[in-house]
Formats: sequence, structure tokens, C-alpha cells
Amino acid sequence: MSEQSRRRPSKPYRRPKKDPVRVLAFEALRAVDERDAYANLVLPPLLKKAREKEGFDGRDAALATELVYGTLRRQGTYDAVIAACIDRPLREVDPPVLDVLSLGAHQLLGTRIPTHAAVSASVELARVVLGDGRAKFVNAVLRRIAQRDLDAWLEEVAPPYDEDAEDHLAVVHSHPRWVVSALWDALGGGRAGIEDLLEADNERPEVTLVARPGRSTPAELLDVLGDEAGLPGRWSPYAVRLAEGGEPGAIDAVREGRAGVQDEGSQLVAIALANAPLDGPDRRWLDGCAGPGGKAALLGALAAGRGAALLASEKQPHRARLVDRALTGNPGPYQVITADGTRPPWRPGSFDRVLVDVPCSGLGALRRRPEARWRRRPEDMEGFAPLQRALLTEALQAARVGGVVGYATCSPHLAETRVVVDDVLKKHGGAELIDARPLMPGVPALGDGPDVQLWPHLHGTDAMYLALLRRTA
Repeated sequence: MSEQSRRRPSKPYRRPKKDPVRVLAFEALRAVDERDAYANLVLPPLLKKAREKEGFDGRDAALATELVYGTLRRQGTYDAVIAACIDRPLREVDPPVLDVLSLGAHQLLGTRIPTHAAVSASVELARVVLGDGRAKFVNAVLRRIAQRDLDAWLEEVAPPYDEDAEDHLAVVHSHPRWVVSALWDALGGGRAGIEDLLEADNERPEVTLVARPGRSTPAELLDVLGDEAGLPGRWSPYAVRLAEGGEPGAIDAVREGRAGVQDEGSQLVAIALANAPLDGPDRRWLDGCAGPGGKAALLGALAAGRGAALLASEKQPHRARLVDRALTGNPGPYQVITADGTRPPWRPGSFDRVLVDVPCSGLGALRRRPEARWRRRPEDMEGFAPLQRALLTEALQAARVGGVVGYATCSPHLAETRVVVDDVLKKHGGAELIDARPLMPGVPALGDGPDVQLWPHLHGTDAMYLALLRRTA
């Protein structure tokens, strides 16, 4: 028998089978990585296109969403696990390959997808988007990952808490070490509190609606949603929480702008400013950093109920258009302008109530934008600092004597919250802090005051910060 006849016949080449759900998840991760896009902006149009062209149903969309957000939230942990399974530095792995590995790691360690299915589906994805050669590398790495569960991997790749507490928390809870340190400083307390906070950052947040006063009511929204799909808000009198899988766009009041999607912490900030005690007239309100328009829409509705007018100002034209859209149909007078809050066109002392929700690191919204934790750097705080101080200074100038200013950030970082407020008060004077805690009745654990810090693990909201100041001179 010849050598050739003794050879085993080669298997015919099998084309890779495309899985639309996993391909979509991969495309979303590449957009986040290559274009610095945000998943919450990239994913909806991709899902819409998939529904139209691929026939995606609710289960497909839910799985794709979980794969994208779960992978982004746990990226730090999965990077540590993958690094332990390869023979080269992680930085030498091509980013598209690393995205496929991370998606596979999440299916193996962060979902209930069976091991065989997670590995085979990830290898097929690699064949489709990377080619057969690199798919073999993906297969080998994922088979190593599959040999242990998440707890066992964390025992290996995370340093012991007693040796390096911050690095341990960073690996176990998938946050950069500097973010762990900053959040711990802002939160204070021991290990339990910071672990609860970091874990809350890795949970999928509820979708919360706001019923804009004078235009809709929570009762109307709850009636439309029914007992199984809707729950009253925890803290805001205008909030309604959607059950998992609820679709805001299917609600008439949301489509018509009478209600909107708005985190309850954001609602509480606007309500507190609107209810702050005021001496004298209450006719002119200003939202000095109004984009994309959620707080402006709520403030506009509250102002209308008192016969007051709202001026909503936003520096970026495209965001100003979003503000105008959010305010369309407001029952009271309002105006939307494109203007720089650090060089405002209005005269000093023109307003009774002023809100500045300043640009910030966004560390308070890591549940919604998990990729932000990997993009931000400690030096970013230095970049935001001058702008935040300038905006608060001009907001105080915009308020009349006796008027109230709300300084808000979606960040608990002390360099963006109390340090900014203290510095502006010391440098410029002419203002005093108001205790904001009584203006959020029923909300527990608001801190020592007079400012307020909300937390995901304590309040179920984004980590919104609010300081209220009264102009005195």
C-alpha cells in the first residue's frame, strides 16, 4: 500500500457559520474601541438594523445587549484572566482578537451559557471576523479559561486584599485602580461600602421615566405599563421604573415628549433646585449647561407651574437641538440658546434660580457607560477643573442677590465636587451654602451636608452630586 493511500482523507473545508447576535456584539465593541464611541449610542441603531435585516427578536436583542455591556463592565477582570492564559503581553494581542476573547470570556465566566456552546460560538465568531488562523489561537485560549470558574480565576489573578486592597478590588470588581481609590476617598468607610459600590457599578441599571408635571403623571404611566411592567419611583414624585425589558419608546407619553427617560438622581437634582427656599420674585430660571435636555425639560415643566420662564443654554449646537426637542410642548414660556456658560450673553443678576450641571468625568454613571472607566485618566480631573470653576463662578454672577444656584455633577470624585465648590466660595465670596438634604425628603444616607451625594448602591441612582448656594452679595 502506497504512502499516499495510507493517509487519512482530509476533511472538506467547512465555511464558518455566522451568528448575527455575536457579530453585532463584536461590531459594537469595535466601535467603542476604534471610535471612542459609547455603547449606549452605538448599540440602538445596530439593534434596529438587525431587527429589520436579520429578524432580531427580543431575546436576540437582550443577548446582544448583555454581551456588549457585560464584556465592557468586566473588561479589567477578563483582561487579567486572558493575560494569565497567553504567552505574550496583553498589549501585543491585536485589539479585534482581544475583543473576541473578551466576549468569549464573558460567556464562560459571566453568563449561564454552557461551556461548550460559549467556546464553539466564540471560535465560529473568530472564523467569521478574524479568519481561520487566528481562530485557532482563540480556541486555545478559551479552552484554558474554561478550565476554571470566575471565583477560581480571581483567586489566581487578583492579589490578596491584605497585601494590596486597592489592586485586589480593581481586579475583582473590574475598575482601574485610580478609580477605586477616588471612589473610596469620596465614599469613606471600610471595605463593605466600597465593595457594594463597585459591584453596583457592574449591575445593569433600571430604566426610569419622568412624568413631566402639567403634561403627564406617574399614574398615567403606571396605568399604561400595568402592574408587571411598571413600578413607582423610589424617591422622585415624578418617577416610574420600568421592569426589565420594558421599552420606553412604546409609551405614547414618551413619544409625545410628555414624559422622558431620566435617572431618578437627575430628577432629584432638578426638584431640589426648584424647591429651594427663595426670598423675593421667582420668575426667571436658567439652566446654564442644558444638554442633552433631561433636567431642562423637568425644570421647564416645574417653572411653568409657577408662572416662571426658563432659559436653557447649551454650548454645543447639536446638544442645543436636543434640548429644544426635549422642551418642545412645554406648557410655559422657555427659550433655548447656543451659548458658552463661561462667557454668557445674559446680564449679571438676571435669574432667580440657576442650575449648572457641569461637564465632568462621568464616574457617577459607570453603570450606564461602563467604557468610561477605561478611558478616563487621573489627569483628566485637571482638565475639567478650570471649566467647572468658571461655570460655577458665572452661575453665581447670573443669579440675583437672594437667588439660588445649583452646582451638579454626575461624579462623586472630590476634585469635581466639594473641592470645586469650596474653592469658588473662598475665591469669590458673595454666596453661602444651603442645606440640600431637606429638599430630598425621604431619601436616606445623604451624608453630613449641606451638600448631597447620591450613590448607586445606596439609592439606586447615578452618583449625582448637588451643592445649593444662595447669592448674598
